[in-house]
Amino acid sequence: MQAVLQNTSRYLSGGRSGHLIVIGLLVVMFIVGAVLSDRFATSNNLLNVYEQSAGLAFVSLGQTLTILTGGIDLSVGSIISLVAMLTSGLINGNPAMVLPVVLFVLVLGTLIGVMNGAAVVVTGVHPLIVTLGTGAIVQGVALLYGLGPTGKVPLNFDTFAYGRIAGKISIGATIAIALFLLVWFILRYTRSGRYVYAVGDDPHAARLMALPHKRVLIGVYAASGFFAALTAVYLVSRFGVGQPYTGANYTLASITPVVVGGTMLAGGRGGVIGTLLGVYLVSLLNNVLNFMDVSSHFQLVVQGLVIILAVSVYVEKRRVA
Repeated sequence: MQAVLQNTSRYLSGGRSGHLIVIGLLVVMFIVGAVLSDRFATSNNLLNVYEQSAGLAFVSLGQTLTILTGGIDLSVGSIISLVAMLTSGLINGNPAMVLPVVLFVLVLGTLIGVMNGAAVVVTGVHPLIVTLGTGAIVQGVALLYGLGPTGKVPLNFDTFAYGRIAGKISIGATIAIALFLLVWFILRYTRSGRYVYAVGDDPHAARLMALPHKRVLIGVYAASGFFAALTAVYLVSRFGVGQPYTGANYTLASITPVVVGGTMLAGGRGGVIGTLLGVYLVSLLNNVLNFMDVSSHFQLVVQGLVIILAVSVYVEKRRVA
């Protein structure tokens, strides 16, 4: 067992070159934006980009964990939609319901994740298929709950999305960074974190070495469900209401920063710091496209192209290595 854990430790620090690539792209993107518009490089705009990155950051953090184990979670968008509907629908403007409802939906998201992980472990079916099916079920439940905007939240519920530290720094985006640092610490310095890399690098060897691979898989999908639910709470805080397709674009969007940040889809390599950099790169790219008056629909096309390009680059890099 110790040999497997030592073998996985090299992957914890192996993504620094990938981080440098993303940082270089961030610099290039900043220069392009500054050339396109005088308003791009202002502190107000950059703080807005930072604020708007929070929702993508939360869901991508959970997605990173599933991909590190060699899996993927295609149900996150549907979880976001359902939780957003339930959050605003159950609170329905009553301040006394905020805390119990938020706790309930976070637990619900986690339980959906546990069911995903358990299904992967018990059936042996690839996570892509399992979570695709779960996503369809959850989206159907969201539509059964309501076909349009449902409920409302109290005015001060927007503090999560729009509250600022010292009047400038987004509370939501800062919480996202804190969570990334917490997960980074767990992955790097705890035995449980090393198990995640071990399972992703070689699941067969992990089973032979009696590593708790089943518990690891259930744990990462539970975390993914939790972070998807947290994303939904953030989006309701931001928009004031839940809609049945709130999370429609977040399944693809949550994968983009992960692969751009250097986490291999095959599992076992990468980490959350690369994902965080990828979140900022995607957020900055979308901001630049907005300044160019590019439609939000085309931005999805760009995200898809970015995923294909990033995967191609990292696969080729792995072959050379």
